[in-house]
Amino acid sequence: MILAGDTGGTSTRLAAFEMERGRLRPVVEQTYPSREHGGLGEIVAKFLGAHAIAVDHACFGIAGPVRDGRVQTPNLPWIVDAAAMAAQLGLSGVDLLNDLEANAWGVAALAPEDLLTLNAGAPGAGGNACVVAAGTGLGEAGMYWDGAMHRAFGCEGGHADFAPRDALEIDLLCHLQARFGHVSTERVVSGPGLVNVYAFLRDTGRGAEMPEVAAAMRDRDAAAVIAQAALDGRCPLCVMALDLLVSIYGAEAGNAGLKFMASGGVYIGGGIAPKIARKLADGAFVRAFVAKGRMQPLMEAMPVHVILNPKTALLGSARYAAARADLL
Repeated sequence: MILAGDTGGTSTRLAAFEMERGRLRPVVEQTYPSREHGGLGEIVAKFLGAHAIAVDHACFGIAGPVRDGRVQTPNLPWIVDAAAMAAQLGLSGVDLLNDLEANAWGVAALAPEDLLTLNAGAPGAGGNACVVAAGTGLGEAGMYWDGAMHRAFGCEGGHADFAPRDALEIDLLCHLQARFGHVSTERVVSGPGLVNVYAFLRDTGRGAEMPEVAAAMRDRDAAAVIAQAALDGRCPLCVMALDLLVSIYGAEAGNAGLKFMASGGVYIGGGIAPKIARKLADGAFVRAFVAKGRMQPLMEAMPVHVILNPKTALLGSARYAAARADLL
């Protein structure tokens, strides 16, 4: 039995899988709010206490950099240690992956209906690929082609410097520098990033805040309120904020495509993309993606897909554990 996990700043999803004729079969799955728990070990104990499962292998995708089997999560006050998790589970070892590396491992398990294609790319496109995923933060991972399969690796590209492309984005950078000092792309392309973009446009007089939107933002998740008001066309300031975020998201996805030489495809993951899929599909995202000067023909040949399946990282963690156990 494989225990797999997908841990993010908002929620932690755990599932048990069995191997059946070379394929993963889910047995039981449960989702927990991350911030209501003191750590991953607490959630795992609760999951195992609720389900009679004998675990043989375990792998967890974690939103944060994995160093020597240990993760200090940037968006949660947690430290996850592989040795401690192995001792808790009574196993000789437990694997920890960066959550985007887990997403990348999961791509091979997706069906055509799990993807929304934004750019078809060149016919028969192959080679390296990558995943760029905005949610509570911004994660990125590469997938190098070894001649037979994609092998995923994690990185912390979302924390690289935000690169403005025009006068408006330069003003946004200066505005955020005054608040944060260093401005990573995650400060813009993420749920909190959408709130930052909205506040910048409001506070610099580029749009008027609607009282009903401001009230809703105080009572509910502010990023969700802004995104929904923009998609509904109810708030011009929200529309401006989402438009700017989508354009910067497309540009950053293109940056990742260049750096990973992702001729085999760029996959847009995370919790935000499926919720704003129709906005991503209106053309602005892809225009920003391909706008790389002399490299535009290269970018136009790269397939771009939105991952619609929210369980991709969970599947990836399970696939990694199965591969490590020579079960795939």
